[in-house]
Amino acid sequence: MTATILVGAQWGDEGKGRVADWLAAQSNVVARFAGGDNAGHTVYVGTKVYKLHLIPSGILHEQVVCVLGNGMVINPVNLVREIDELEAAGVSVTPDRLVISTRAHVITPAHIALDKASEKARGEGAIGTTLRGIGPAYLDKTGRQGIRMGQMRDVEAFADALYDGMRRANESLVHQGMEAVDAQTGTEAYLDAALRLQPYLRDTSVYLNEQLRGGATVLCEGAQGTMLDVDHGDYPYVTSSSPTSGGALMGLGFGPREVSRVVGVAKCFSTRVGSGPMPTELSGEPARRLRGTGENFWDEFGTTTGRPRRCGWFDAVQVRYAAQVNGFTEMVLTKLDILSGFDELNIAVAYELDGEQLNAAPDTLSSLERVTPVYQTMKGWTEDVSGARRWDDLPAEAQAYISRLGVLVGVPVSTVSVGPEREQLVFI
Repeated sequence: MTATILVGAQWGDEGKGRVADWLAAQSNVVARFAGGDNAGHTVYVGTKVYKLHLIPSGILHEQVVCVLGNGMVINPVNLVREIDELEAAGVSVTPDRLVISTRAHVITPAHIALDKASEKARGEGAIGTTLRGIGPAYLDKTGRQGIRMGQMRDVEAFADALYDGMRRANESLVHQGMEAVDAQTGTEAYLDAALRLQPYLRDTSVYLNEQLRGGATVLCEGAQGTMLDVDHGDYPYVTSSSPTSGGALMGLGFGPREVSRVVGVAKCFSTRVGSGPMPTELSGEPARRLRGTGENFWDEFGTTTGRPRRCGWFDAVQVRYAAQVNGFTEMVLTKLDILSGFDELNIAVAYELDGEQLNAAPDTLSSLERVTPVYQTMKGWTEDVSGARRWDDLPAEAQAYISRLGVLVGVPVSTVSVGPEREQLVFI
């Protein structure tokens, strides 16, 4: 019995999709445990680029069964669209290969409208959500008035629940001076999706425990990153779920004794989409060099939103915190190739607040927004590392940089990616 939990160590967008794709090759089941289609995983297979939002990237491996767990919130219409896009690309997405939890909650058109209204009402204090209805869906879940995917088995009852949810939402929207949701139009698309998805529904907790008892290797794939965790992230600039390792157990329904490995994924620098503190953020030419121009698929623009990502130096204080929260057993570093050509590289090794040096992030947002990074500077390299496949292929300066990150975080680095393709990995 063995389960591996894969977690983002920063603010999401660390390259978990390609790491999940690599680990999926060694797995029987890949299970998604949190979030919704606010996530975006991009996987490159030869000349093909797959952009996934709900379905785990393990679907690209023929031997893998994918699971959408109970901790997720799912837009059924968008899920059907994603299934159709994969099928059109030659990827089989039958009920034998995709299993959807009956306990996962449904994102409705009302949730999307409420998300947009909430962000508009916040004005300059907007969180920067993807406007996909994630937060309002989780609010209904915890408020005990949500709709579960299992309710789609009875289409008439599902329609009644949709209408009721939209009626409540419209009362709130009208009160805020926003346009009401057209219940008729929204419901029709959802009922079509319900009929299509019925064969995929089952109790995924029972399914996963059966698989683990049978000796299956299960990869638990998250969305977003540690610093967006609703409890452990930069609250309130967070998502509405728990993308940390503890969230995997809650979002899939099995116990910790099954877990043998917790893999943390971090970029060799820092990026963030949306609002919130980012102590090592850069501006000007250094930020542009890290971000890219947007002409390539692997440049720093959101897979889901298309928004340019904020970029900065590697923040060892932040990633060390993520390692503690999640219990990383190893770390994968991505996008080392982007750092080629920098004369010097900075690493935040501590913070300074009001003249006092801190080795950990302050636990209040107001203090975190005022910290100044304390940097260690390391020598960069000019060589193109995209062709490296062994540790000895990397320049001495790149080796020193990777080794230093592992020491500062306190977790061994097992793998480094040097490009977007499947084979562009260096195993240490």
